[in-house]
Amino acid sequence: MVRETELSGARLLRLLQLASPALPVGAYSYSEGLEALVTLGQLPDAASLQHWIEQELAVGAIRLEAAAIARVYEAAIAPDLPALRYWNQWLSALREAEELRLQSWQMGRSLYRLLLELDPDLGPLLEACGEPSNFAVVYAIAAAHWQIDPRSTLLSYLHSWASNLVNAGVKLIPLGQTAGQRLLLDLGPAIAQATDEAIALPPEEFGACSWGAAIACMTHETLYTRLFRS
Repeated sequence: MVRETELSGARLLRLLQLASPALPVGAYSYSEGLEALVTLGQLPDAASLQHWIEQELAVGAIRLEAAAIARVYEAAIAPDLPALRYWNQWLSALREAEELRLQSWQMGRSLYRLLLELDPDLGPLLEACGEPSNFAVVYAIAAAHWQIDPRSTLLSYLHSWASNLVNAGVKLIPLGQTAGQRLLLDLGPAIAQATDEAIALPPEEFGACSWGAAIACMTHETLYTRLFRS
């Protein structure tokens, strides 16, 4: 029983490190179009930001990204190296805006290099994906290799994604830190629901409505001044 508790604690610590905002992948520098929406007056307060994030979780591209993470996790456990390459290429093709694709590749490259330094045994699985590697794919491979269960993997990934957008909103709208934390707490049910749906979603039902976020990212490219990279 002591050994089981120690293993669970070790996996939890691995997961906390993987999802930590201190992870040096540059997530803090991206707003995924929020900067453009705030500039245009379409996200003036916490309520509108919460609605935007909840809709993204329900029908946006992050929904498909989460579903792909579940498939990558399965492929890494098998292991099925051709499947890892397939899902990495699939995620690259999913991006509708250049800024979103470059964000995923840059963060993936940073996490890829970090993981090779921390745990060289991950090398064969990471190399199977090909270059460039998407952040979600690298994240899923690390979680599978460290034997973190798939639901915790997805919960942490989506929570980290939502936290990054909330932090961007705190700076841009602006919101107070307490309001930002209240918003993140309120997003909990939507994150949990998106996680469960992503695990259960079969590939033949993959679909999203992400044109709004794509247009926001494309608009962001032409802003006169920018705090964020997307």
